[in-house]
Amino acid sequence: MKPINIVSAVAGVVIKVAVVVLGVFYTYKGAMLCYDYGYRVFAEPAISTGEGRTVTVTVTEDMSPLDIGKLFESRGLVRDARLFMLQYYFSEHLKDVKPGTFELSTTMTAEEMMGVMAAPSGDAAAGTSK
Repeated sequence: MKPINIVSAVAGVVIKVAVVVLGVFYTYKGAMLCYDYGYRVFAEPAISTGEGRTVTVTVTEDMSPLDIGKLFESRGLVRDARLFMLQYYFSEHLKDVKPGTFELSTTMTAEEMMGVMAAPSGDAAAGTSK
């Protein structure tokens, strides 16, 4: 067997092994990323603990869940607008969120914020809606 054939056979095996290793690595990384994001949909903690800060936001009728998430992200109420959108679609408040002006806190989870936005006007137990 010629040396060139041996070198090309070894190079072919090395390339195949490298492709398989990279495939396994990126599959693992992708699975971990998906798991982490999926976990956060249901278990994302509030931005802050303790007293936090109160933020007044106005949600209009024409705002999509992603628009609301972007507003909340810009005001420091949530970490990720797209994650908020997913939380909204998986929420029990999916059909109940109403437009209005709300006082929300950085100590609230996304589910608690949606609860405030879904509460009847003037419900002091859930939060403040104007």
